[in-house]
Amino acid sequence: MAALLKRYVTISCLLLASIAFAQPGKKVTPTAAKDTSKPKGITQENFLYILAADKQYLQKSDTNQLVSYAGHVKVRQGKTLFYADSAIINPVANTLESFGNVHINDSDSVHIYSQYLRYMGIEKKALLTKKVRLTDKKSTLTTENLTYDVNLKLGTYLYGGKVVNKKTTLTSTEGNYYGDTKDIYFYKNVLLVQPDGTIKTDSLQYNTTTDVSTFISPTVIKDKKGLTIKTREGFYDIKKKIANLYKRSIIEDSTFSITADEIAIDSLNGLSEFRGNAVYRSKDKEQGFDMIANNIKTNNKRSTILATQIPLLIIKQGSDSIFITADTLFSGRVIDLLKTKKVPNVRPVPVDTSLKKEMTKAAIKDTTKTTAAKPVLKKGNSKTIADSVKLKLEPPVDSTLKYFEAYNHVKIFSDSLQAVGDSLFFSGQDSVFRLFDNPILWAQENQISGDTIYLFLKNKKPERLYVFENALSISKVDSSNYFNQVRGNSINALFDSTGQVHFLTAKGSAENIYYAQDEQKRFVGVNKNSADLIEINFLEGKPKRVKFINNLEGNLLPMRGKTNHDELKLKSFNWQDKLRPKSKFDILTGN
Repeated sequence: MAALLKRYVTISCLLLASIAFAQPGKKVTPTAAKDTSKPKGITQENFLYILAADKQYLQKSDTNQLVSYAGHVKVRQGKTLFYADSAIINPVANTLESFGNVHINDSDSVHIYSQYLRYMGIEKKALLTKKVRLTDKKSTLTTENLTYDVNLKLGTYLYGGKVVNKKTTLTSTEGNYYGDTKDIYFYKNVLLVQPDGTIKTDSLQYNTTTDVSTFISPTVIKDKKGLTIKTREGFYDIKKKIANLYKRSIIEDSTFSITADEIAIDSLNGLSEFRGNAVYRSKDKEQGFDMIANNIKTNNKRSTILATQIPLLIIKQGSDSIFITADTLFSGRVIDLLKTKKVPNVRPVPVDTSLKKEMTKAAIKDTTKTTAAKPVLKKGNSKTIADSVKLKLEPPVDSTLKYFEAYNHVKIFSDSLQAVGDSLFFSGQDSVFRLFDNPILWAQENQISGDTIYLFLKNKKPERLYVFENALSISKVDSSNYFNQVRGNSINALFDSTGQVHFLTAKGSAENIYYAQDEQKRFVGVNKNSADLIEINFLEGKPKRVKFINNLEGNLLPMRGKTNHDELKLKSFNWQDKLRPKSKFDILTGN
């Protein structure tokens, strides 16, 4: 009882002394005396010291004695300063209540402004209301209600707030600000707005110093160019324009979409990398394609795509899409290739007179045409890809046209055609597949090989085939072990609407091995012939009529007797049916 009385007398004396020196209209600087008998919980570190005020008054009640201060009030607690137009201090509870132009200076690192403050000095916790503004010299937080913990330098709002950091604005229903790390956690209806786009999410971490946003819930990012990103986890560095996204994120706009387990983006340099089951889909109706791989890199400035780690290219062609695999796939814009590549002059792909006639017949049969289509000469015979491909630049060049390159262990599958080779080039400018380094192509019953093969498309379907050097066409005769063969320096072939060869010419030291059959499909003999030019008409993929032009030599050999069928196999004969992709799954599994 004596101790309590002593404490009460000490505090009362301090208050009366301060009042005795206060004079109306005169600025005073009251101070708190050092007293070892302060109430429980009050220490030298958390005691509220009055540094300045214009006026002060004692307010006594049944349970408390309060001191009121008015005019330029300044209070200190440790390294924290409090300013206000007026304030009330409860010295027993060590609390502060401030009104008008409230300002908290927390160690000169965090500044908080409001019109009302209630501060609990022992816990070092503040409640601020009415036009609250928190700033750390990097960003500014505004809200109507904020709690602030001086010990943790933690500010919390629960009824809506906004943060502005240079050109970045963030709003949310709830938020936590950490003064030590300069991190702000936003919750519920989070919206980040920048000059170049927006971010919408339910939870977001933002650092005011580094300008890095970390996504910790489903997030939608949109830029002003129409690009949309959907992710569930990742971060975005606003200064460096760099982002890392995880958990199967999606990027899309009006022209494409891409999905991957992990995505890395460098917006300033226009570079992106997609890792883990990456799927790139083009939305172009005319040149639609999909590219799938475990690693895809894109360059937006150059409009290029590089796919590695089991890549797959799907060129969409109605019900008969073309599936392509290789060790590496690459795509770019034709217009950029034509501007940057120094392409050597190469000879035109020959079109024989007889082939022209057949092409004209096919054009007349095409009911979508009113006149016969005039064949267009295609160019190219080099064994490299983009640097050696001659494309004709005819204005206007569509800037959206794509070209594709495939390197090493190329495999192609479609319902009508299959092929393997070392490398490939395809351009939307002329719709020609170029296969290099001893490729092999299968069309229904025919296996065609050579040094280089050009496959011409028309209306997204095979129209013509041209084989450069060491050209050889082989077809197995029914279920026998006999093979019809045609060889020449070059081979031209035309396809019908079903994708089967219906006309073929072999030119230059042309040779032919043909097994003749009667109406019951019994073998009657084997023809071995050579000529300068050989023409073959096909019916349902099988030879129907053979024509030899200039320097014909040959004879009809019996099926048995002295005829050695192995010796009848032409130079470079190699039946490679084991390499033929039987389905789109074969080109992925390597079977």
